[in-house]
Amino acid sequence: MTDPDSKSRFSDRVQNYVRYRPGYPAGVVDILKREVPLDDDSLVVDVGSGTGISSAMFLEAGFAVAGVEPNPPMREAAERLLAKYDRFRSIDGSAAATTLDDACARLIVAAQAFHWFANDDTRAEFSRILRRDGKIAIIWNERLLDADDFHRDYEALLERFGTDYASIRHENTGEQVLTGFFRGSFDCHAFDNAQHFDLAGLEGRLLSSSYTPAPGDPDHQPMLAALHDLFSRHAIGGQVTIRYRTRVYLGR
Repeated sequence: MTDPDSKSRFSDRVQNYVRYRPGYPAGVVDILKREVPLDDDSLVVDVGSGTGISSAMFLEAGFAVAGVEPNPPMREAAERLLAKYDRFRSIDGSAAATTLDDACARLIVAAQAFHWFANDDTRAEFSRILRRDGKIAIIWNERLLDADDFHRDYEALLERFGTDYASIRHENTGEQVLTGFFRGSFDCHAFDNAQHFDLAGLEGRLLSSSYTPAPGDPDHQPMLAALHDLFSRHAIGGQVTIRYRTRVYLGR
């Protein structure tokens, strides 16, 4: 799927995205270090790097990271958050035009972003910048939709109020798309992940999604009222837990 508005649709969600989007389990870096493999000289190219959540994971592990992000507010947020890392390079570019040198990347990462640019132009650009010994990792935190009543009710809320939820969700990028993108076979690794939220946190998590009605939309306040009701029915000790399965698709 390619969305012509994908480069701008998160511009009004940046602060909630920074605060409330999930990170990734430590096992993600561990498996990539083993399978690629990565060393101190490796460059990780994080395409669709957003506010830097995925870039931070590799910087903390000691790798050099080039974060490629076309959305100015998200890119600027990453530059602020990652300013302490001297091995981070922020790039105003896109998946189809990274501006990077040929054969520079030992690892190309698309974390929570690949569904926005899963196309032939991206494949050509990834082939250009990837080293012969390099690999591509497509990573998603997949929210468990049917884990319990809370997860089922939260999914129903998104289906009710989401503006284009059904059409842009990353689950639409299935195995056929992945098989067409990777050159040859690819592996899939899975990890458990979770976030724990009070009411304010759950509200922020909801509003970080580009498909939820923004303030001023007629559905915004009814959506929040429905969320507050959902929270009151499911919270235990003042919190709810969103559970994910983090999947890493690794190939060339």
